[in-house]
Amino acid sequence: MLSNATVYGIRAVIYIAAKKDRKYVPISEISEKLKISFHFLTKILQKLTQRNILISNRGPQGGIAFNRPPDKIYIAELVDAIEGADLFDRCVLGLPGCGVETPCPMHDQWTIVKVQIKSQFEKTTVSELAKKVSERNERL
Repeated sequence: MLSNATVYGIRAVIYIAAKKDRKYVPISEISEKLKISFHFLTKILQKLTQRNILISNRGPQGGIAFNRPPDKIYIAELVDAIEGADLFDRCVLGLPGCGVETPCPMHDQWTIVKVQIKSQFEKTTVSELAKKVSERNERL
C-alpha cells in the first residue's frame, strides 16, 4: 500500500526522533544505519522540509532536524507529504474510476481496511514510534 519512499521517510523520521540528544542528524548517518540510498533518502527528506515538517542545516554540524516537536507530527502527515493526499482514495488494484458506482472486486473489503489504517496514522505520532525504538529496542 505504501511506496518505498513513504516507508523510508517514516523510518528516517523515527530514526531522527529517536536521536533526541542531538539537534541535527546527518542524512549520511540515516542512510547508512537504515540501509537506504543516500540520494533517494535526500529526495524524500526534501519533501518533508518543503512541508515544514523538517528543517535542514548544511555544514559540519548540519543535518536534518524537526521543525516542530515530534509529538505534534502524526504519521498521516508524513504519508500525505510523501505519498499524496489521495492515497486513501486510490483503488488497491490500481484501477481508474474504482468507487461505489464502479467498484473493483476488492473495493468493499479495501474500504474498511483503508479507514482503519488512516485512523491509526492520524492518531499515531512520530514521538510514540520513536519511543518504541529507543526504550523497547523495537526494530527500525
